[in-house]
Amino acid sequence: MPDLYISWSDYHEKIEQLAAQIFESGWKFNQIVCLARGGLRVGDILSRIYQQPLAILATSSYSGAGKQGRGQLTFSSHLTMTTEQLGTHILLVDDLVDSGVTLQQTIPWLKENNQSVIEEIRTAVLWYKSCSIIVPNYYVDYLPDNPWIHQPFEHYEYMQPEELVTKVISYNTLPIHPVPIKTATTTAEE
Repeated sequence: MPDLYISWSDYHEKIEQLAAQIFESGWKFNQIVCLARGGLRVGDILSRIYQQPLAILATSSYSGAGKQGRGQLTFSSHLTMTTEQLGTHILLVDDLVDSGVTLQQTIPWLKENNQSVIEEIRTAVLWYKSCSIIVPNYYVDYLPDNPWIHQPFEHYEYMQPEELVTKVISYNTLPIHPVPIKTATTTAEE
């Protein structure tokens, strides 16, 4: 199967399709947990649409050239959230389910690392690959051939800040102004 290339407009359309699918299911949830990094944008938009609090759990399992190799799954030490505790009905969001290991291991992690009672967790992704060991509750596209997905923000993984400055200067629309640097030392007069 050839690689799948996603544009920004396709990406946002898929998030809207996912939001509509969740709504049509009639399921009521009171918390969204997104898996960073891939699920950040999806979780942010769903949080805005549903007006539900967003919590972020950083995970990492891809490594190597192009971040296409699967390594050991690593969880952050804490869940980042603005509420005192997680909701009882959680929508767990990621951009895609590939092997399925991340979603599968996140569900018990949330239950074991949470002080409140979680009654139900459902999962939502944009892309569900057939090689996954878990079937998400909600997904937009089923991919039977397991292609590598190139998302619209992927090129930033290969870009250095110096390259970005050159690119921005080439736009020739907005000058770049250096920001004055203040030192950490202060005086009584300041």
